[in-house]
Amino acid sequence: MSPTSETAHGGRRLVIVESPAKAKTIKGYLGPGYVVEASVGHIRDLPSGAAEVPEKYTGEVRRLGVDVEHDFQPIYVVNADKKAQVKKLKDLLAESDELFLATDEDREGEAIAWHLQEVLKPKVPVHRMVFHEITKDAIQQAVRNPRELNKRMVDAQETRRILDRLYGYEVSPVLWKKVMRGLSAGRVQSVATRLVVERERERIAFRSAEYWDLTGTFSTGRPGDPSDPSSLTARLASVDGKRVAQGRDFGADGRLKSESVLHLDEEKARALAASLADTRFSVRSVESKPYRRSPYAPFRTTTLQQEASRKLGFGAKATMQVAQKLYENGFITYMRTDSTVLSDTAVTAARAQVTQLYGADYLPEKPRVYAGKVKNAQEAHEAIRPSGDRFRTPAETGLTGDQFKLYELIWKRTVASQMKDATGNSVTVKIGGTSADGRDAEFSASGKTITFHGFMKAYVEGADDPNAELDDRERRLPQVAEGDALAAEEITADGHATKPPARYTEATLVKELEEREIGRPSTYASIIGTILDRGYVFKKGTALVPSFLSFAVVNLLEKHFGRLVDYDFTARMEDDLDRIARGEAQSVPWLKRFYFGEGEGSGGAADAGNGDGDHLGGLKELVTDLGAIDAREISSFPVGDGIVLRVGRYGAYVERGEREQEGYQKADVPEDLAPDELTVEYAEELLAKPSGDFELGTDPVSGHQIVAKAGRYGPYVTEILPEDTPKTGKNAVKPRTASLFKTMSLDTVTLEEALQLMSLPRVVGADAEGVEITAQNGRYGPYLKKGTDSRSLTSEDQLFSITLEEALAIYAQPKQRGRAAAKPPLKELGTDPVSEKPVVVKDGRFGPYVTDGETNATLRTGDSVETITPERGYELLAEKRAKAPAKKTAKKAPAKKTAAKKTAAKKTTAAKKTAAKKTTTAAKKTTTAKKAAAAKPE
Repeated sequence: MSPTSETAHGGRRLVIVESPAKAKTIKGYLGPGYVVEASVGHIRDLPSGAAEVPEKYTGEVRRLGVDVEHDFQPIYVVNADKKAQVKKLKDLLAESDELFLATDEDREGEAIAWHLQEVLKPKVPVHRMVFHEITKDAIQQAVRNPRELNKRMVDAQETRRILDRLYGYEVSPVLWKKVMRGLSAGRVQSVATRLVVERERERIAFRSAEYWDLTGTFSTGRPGDPSDPSSLTARLASVDGKRVAQGRDFGADGRLKSESVLHLDEEKARALAASLADTRFSVRSVESKPYRRSPYAPFRTTTLQQEASRKLGFGAKATMQVAQKLYENGFITYMRTDSTVLSDTAVTAARAQVTQLYGADYLPEKPRVYAGKVKNAQEAHEAIRPSGDRFRTPAETGLTGDQFKLYELIWKRTVASQMKDATGNSVTVKIGGTSADGRDAEFSASGKTITFHGFMKAYVEGADDPNAELDDRERRLPQVAEGDALAAEEITADGHATKPPARYTEATLVKELEEREIGRPSTYASIIGTILDRGYVFKKGTALVPSFLSFAVVNLLEKHFGRLVDYDFTARMEDDLDRIARGEAQSVPWLKRFYFGEGEGSGGAADAGNGDGDHLGGLKELVTDLGAIDAREISSFPVGDGIVLRVGRYGAYVERGEREQEGYQKADVPEDLAPDELTVEYAEELLAKPSGDFELGTDPVSGHQIVAKAGRYGPYVTEILPEDTPKTGKNAVKPRTASLFKTMSLDTVTLEEALQLMSLPRVVGADAEGVEITAQNGRYGPYLKKGTDSRSLTSEDQLFSITLEEALAIYAQPKQRGRAAAKPPLKELGTDPVSEKPVVVKDGRFGPYVTDGETNATLRTGDSVETITPERGYELLAEKRAKAPAKKTAKKAPAKKTAAKKTAAKKTTAAKKTAAKKTTTAAKKTTTAKKAAAAKPE
């Protein structure tokens, strides 16, 4: 039966998409007879903790959520916050004649569709509806041409999910035991972290080299104009036939890679410049070549993220947030794609706009076709392009802010991809002369002229290096011929120093992961978000800086789980997972080889899939022998001069000497210090300061050790709880902590003072009505609190000395009314691309934060009010929204009943209260289970 044949007979169809925004847009295109509802993402997943696993499962299954002994059968549970939505979908399905599963057309979307079918158990015809753009034609065509669920895609996604669960749940506990609680490991996140750490290691090992060369300004003696300038600037290329050393000739150790080049120091360079002052120069050669540059391929996910970072300053997550909005509102095609292919419709639309906006001279005779460059590219999607069979120009969209900027970028790139090549000429001129002391010096100048800009009229790609020259940059040289005499107007000696390799930015890290074939484009934004959230990496401007914690984590993984963070092994795992997606390999045998190390061929965790036929250890075997891991050794890094950096439970610190021995020194390392900035000199400065953890003694009541520490918000005292103290769940215990008074300092605070501080808040007494009055210390100073009524105290000493009578006297005075004028924002950042509200930086109780009036996000380590960009602010808000639980829809209050219905209403109310109690109890259990599993990784 055709899914459209019943429409004329009044059938009702339920269409399920992933997001409410998409549901709203699609509903407008389908009209009556269709109910469009959102699943709001995944409705079912592996359990987040043992409490969510059905009681029939025991042992390892409860811990992993996967039955590894029975063909890796996953245990799926409906997410607690999706149960109400699932019920709503079931109710709507009960009233429907057909079901259309219209989730995204990638593996993730296919898996969501399958889970919906499994949970809803429809008794009506089910159709898989796919589309890559949300336009009226595309949606109606998708309804008319549905397909079956692709179980192969589902199996591939399920294998990935199980693999990532096994990796995370087996390796992460090793990090908890040997490095720090709450850490996580992941198949791609750990490799991404390793890349960032390795780049920082290169920077630490780097030794700068100084080199000099000469720059000459030469005149033709002719009057110049823009088309034929009268002078040119050239750089010294060789002396007596020996090439002059440039930065590329030096290694990371600061030494020349080859002796075949001439290394000029300052003295030699200045002497040579002086001896060339009166030299007669001439043109030795002019080499001209045709210049041609073809347009860039249309955007795919990674190239869009990279270019949005270069040109708009967007992080990967912010780019995807904005792109998601554009897609859901029908402006662009699906934004998670490996493909650079354009449909015939898109090519026709792009070519029409080329002719319309730039003229027929800019349109090639035949449409351009872009072959896919991504290995194992997922499903045959289109590239990211403007939607529809006629592209709206940016001005026609009505978009504003970041949505306008990103749409314009996509539109320009798509149109430019169907334009003619840029053409012109590139010229190299060699200029030579003999110095006063008889040395032959040859200078070189290069130029480029563009005679036909072609696609560059519409779009020019950005560059990762801010100093790089873009494609449309022209350098015009004067018209000269071999033998022409040139006069040296000026010859200067220039000094240079080699620079360490640049840190990764989000754009360059995405590019590196893709080039190494690690991970998939749809996951890069979440991977970068994860390593930022876990504290493995922080940002300084746009640069990704590894924390000292990440050095310890990567050190452990490299030494004891080397294959799991091996770049080639991780890429081969991607190949194997893609083979499963294509039906060329089976999921269960592959998972067995990876986990248990059984059988032959690829997949074994220890062998990285070399297929040599030997029995190889799997993941399970790797994580059982923890005795070989020396926790202190993997978290220790020599700085120099007997100073060692160590990563401890409470952060990084430097120390010299042995504990309990005379001369021992220790100091905390600032959280936002980049590892390559920790020099011996800086470590000496830290050790010279009275900082670090000051052990004050033992609490005689609890037996816990009390320490004084320097914290992000100032000095404080705290207790060290035993290792086995529960950190999460209903039995969780938090250490007592208190800030030092302004009159106290870390190096003088005593155990008695610390215990007194941690005894706050102090109960002063109760008023005549029995309301308790307490003395408390807050960020804004000491105060009294009685219910919701707070009164300031004049000094911190009053916290321990004030009597009940004195407190009552303060409360007997009328409270000062009126509040100080609200502080102005510290910085205005612009309009958020998601909420479309103004974003500002404010000073809050716990430091500066960004807000759009609805969502607040505290600035992270490496961020500052002075340096934060609008894009970074939007990114922080986007990450905060992603973590926020879904808002529950408030139920409408029932209309008042007539007197005749009061009895029934009372019964209904009683039943509702009983149901509400049950729901509350269940919710509490769910909350407890969630908290107990909070530290578990994904």
